Amino acid sequence: MTAKSKRLAGAGAQLVTEVSINYGSSLAGLAIPIVGSPVVVAARQIVMACAVLPFYRPKLSTLTWRLLWPALLLGLDLAVMNLAFYEAVHLLGLGIAATIEFLGPFSLALFTSRRPLDFICATTAAGGVFLLTWSSGEINLLGLFYALVAAAAWAGYILLTRRVAVTFPGLEGISVASVVSLTLLVPFALLTVDYTRLDWGVLGLLLAIGVLSSAFPYVLDTYILRRITPRLYAIITSFGPVIAAIFGVLVLGETLLLQQQIAIVVVCVAAGAAIATQRDRPISDLEATAGAIP
Repeated sequence: MTAKSKRLAGAGAQLVTEVSINYGSSLAGLAIPIVGSPVVVAARQIVMACAVLPFYRPKLSTLTWRLLWPALLLGLDLAVMNLAFYEAVHLLGLGIAATIEFLGPFSLALFTSRRPLDFICATTAAGGVFLLTWSSGEINLLGLFYALVAAAAWAGYILLTRRVAVTFPGLEGISVASVVSLTLLVPFALLTVDYTRLDWGVLGLLLAIGVLSSAFPYVLDTYILRRITPRLYAIITSFGPVIAAIFGVLVLGETLLLQQQIAIVVVCVAAGAAIATQRDRPISDLEATAGAIP
């Protein structure tokens, strides 16, 4: 396979993961009113743990506090990020929640930059978010708060995953984080779930959410990042909010004003332009993780 063919295959696979993740998020929007966000997030983490732990179990004898604490924090961050995001989806809608959440990694990418173009892109994105949240004349402030928490947690996830990826072989750090996340989420989920609403259809929906949002993307990412650059990966990811908005309309029946549709596109284009024109970018967390797999 030629280098160009590999890039095309990697980019196509990355697009598939964006569709998978956002389709899973739209299904979560269907499940949350039935069982609540904690149950949806716990189910997602259970599926991820089942996909990762059998192949990347950490060796307990080699664990030290210096190695362990970033993975523990990553587990806490995963729980907060997913809970906050799904609550934001429930209160704001998938397209708006996904766009606001994307400000987390976008802001992190621009944090150390001093280029005028990046300042213009950041200002444009901020204007797009303002238009997105206030163009309808009303906004759920609690939903906005949850979306911003999810954005901050996503930025933290990138930093912590990068640290974990270089201190643990393969996906062992993610395995530890998934166990920590489950330990935090499962008791909360068991206390809040309405057991009378659980049936095989709901359980199947929860399984689909876990596979589409966690297990499948994690497995495919190791294939993708051996074929495309971190910059191309980030550019494709920056258009995730548009895909999320499409699934919000198709699956959840959400409606977006024309101004809100324009705002989502503005944020995505600003992010894509800033990332595409970067000259030197540090290795991505996912690339470091994939590169550590034997």
